[in-house]
Amino acid sequence: MRYLVTGGAGFIGSNIVRTLVRQGHSVRVLDNFATGKNENLADCASQIELVEGDIRDFWTCLDAVEGCDFVLHQAALPSVQRSVANPQTTNEINVGGILNMLEAARRHRVKRFVYASSSSVYGDTPTLPKVETMIPNPLSPYATTKLTGEYYCRNYTQLYGLPTISLRYFNIFGPHQDPNSHYAAVVPRFVIALLEGRQPTVFGDGEQSRDFTYIENAVQANLAACERGTPGGAYNIACGDRFTLNHLLTVLGEIIGTHVTPVYTDPRPGDIKHSQADIEAARRDLEYHPRVTFEQGLRLTVDWYRRSAAITRVS
Repeated sequence: MRYLVTGGAGFIGSNIVRTLVRQGHSVRVLDNFATGKNENLADCASQIELVEGDIRDFWTCLDAVEGCDFVLHQAALPSVQRSVANPQTTNEINVGGILNMLEAARRHRVKRFVYASSSSVYGDTPTLPKVETMIPNPLSPYATTKLTGEYYCRNYTQLYGLPTISLRYFNIFGPHQDPNSHYAAVVPRFVIALLEGRQPTVFGDGEQSRDFTYIENAVQANLAACERGTPGGAYNIACGDRFTLNHLLTVLGEIIGTHVTPVYTDPRPGDIKHSQADIEAARRDLEYHPRVTFEQGLRLTVDWYRRSAAITRVS
């Protein structure tokens, strides 16, 4: 079987690629390296086919999909805050890009198309945990693009018979996540700050909570979705629990062996207060069972940053 991983040089994509390579699969990666990095694929570069190209170009997508059985579409312009600052580019990549990929997958009759969606589609509804049957309420251009991608996936299943699965990621973290971007996720920012003895910045009071999910769990879900799940459906991928940012800092401080008082600043527009997933549908349909807990994942993540050259000051 041949897998195409779009955005395969990014954080989640590269972790999927390494797992597929270890399992002996044939892997093609499509990435324009706008946010992905060559070093994320350094340990398996000789074992994959790399196509440098942009999902905004349909012919690039069509060529990349040719001969592939499964498409794992991870490519996107990430970050709620980036989308608030630049909604047009976010839309061009996240919406135009998935439409190109779906059409290419349809023409080449792939067996499954797995799409990386986001918990941000739920918005800031007070009901917890978030269940897939809830009415979405995206609060940012990024969230809107992710929900639009889900709708396009459903369209392609219903209209053209292309089997698609959308995975709503909840705060994925782990090795190879970039801590240096202005839009970096909270876990790598906190880890690097604590390892360097700096005060991490917390937007808001730190009592906002998230269903932090270690990368191995997300990889497991992608591979499961290639074989199982209701075509056209969307599934929460998380651990079914939630922890505040203040608690995250406490646990990281214990793991690293330091205590640093954070700097609290204003909340960011588009951010939600609380997030937690109901993962029963994924358990039932995908046979998804999170293998790595919150604290185990943090320990593995800290170990990786300590070993890697990624410990650089956040700009």
